[in-house]
Amino acid sequence: MNHRATLMGLVGTGVTPSLTPPMHMAEAHAQGLNLLFRPLDLTTLGLEPERLPEILDWAERLGFDALNITHPCKQSVIPLLDRIDPLARALGAVNTVLLTPSGRVGYNTDTTGFEGAFRGGLGGVHTKSVVLLGAGGAGSAVADALIRVGTRLLTIVDLDTQRAEQLAQDLDGRHSSAADGPRIRSASMGALPELLATADGVVHCTPVGMHDHPGIPFPAELLRPELWVADIVYRPLETQLILAARALGCRTLDGGAMAVGQAVDTFRLVTGRDADATRMHQHFQSLVNDEEARSETWRSQK
Repeated sequence: MNHRATLMGLVGTGVTPSLTPPMHMAEAHAQGLNLLFRPLDLTTLGLEPERLPEILDWAERLGFDALNITHPCKQSVIPLLDRIDPLARALGAVNTVLLTPSGRVGYNTDTTGFEGAFRGGLGGVHTKSVVLLGAGGAGSAVADALIRVGTRLLTIVDLDTQRAEQLAQDLDGRHSSAADGPRIRSASMGALPELLATADGVVHCTPVGMHDHPGIPFPAELLRPELWVADIVYRPLETQLILAARALGCRTLDGGAMAVGQAVDTFRLVTGRDADATRMHQHFQSLVNDEEARSETWRSQK
């Protein structure tokens, strides 16, 4: 076993309960690697996001090899880096930073993670017309991946129609220069019935369905068996949307797929080793199950 530990940190607000660190450490252990992954929770530490420049300096001085960056620092970290992967630069968001002897290098494994998860979990589905619900940071990463897997018409829907329009314009500027480039447009929530009636698939990228935001992002009556459905929410894994889609016979992709996909890509960047995606997904599932069991026990004791 390599006794020189690789030291990673997860920087963001409210990250202490994240499943990402234990998932990485379990995979490293399975491969005989010594990896320590610590949450650097800005909330717990009493640090404002504006202290990010100092946090990166501290991480370097303390010997961290890499950092995962999450909300609200994925954009603000960019000016603090020495080099940025072209894909991350195009997205305007970085979620993985390697702290190397030659400088800080930024990547975005949210978008590559969703792409890998999609190809593995929904391989062979039609992607001519796809609806993306949610134009935030996650939606931006997913949108780029959807275009790379062959989406020809991408319709972005968000409660904030201006945000949806802005994301559509940004994507169009990056991907529609070629004569045969994809069509990218925005639409209002009110257009969903018409859009989902003809789309090949829908990807949900809003907080609706999370434990703290229970519910379903649109009426289940808009689903149909021919429509594939992907959700990026993974707490819980079986959201109301995923359950309703499965009940109809839709092909589905739950939020764990993207969570594991980005972890697989980050693990490769940091360690130089290919992760066993199946093993990581199994461990992730066990972590989620344990968390659900603890929550159920807590609720029963109230």
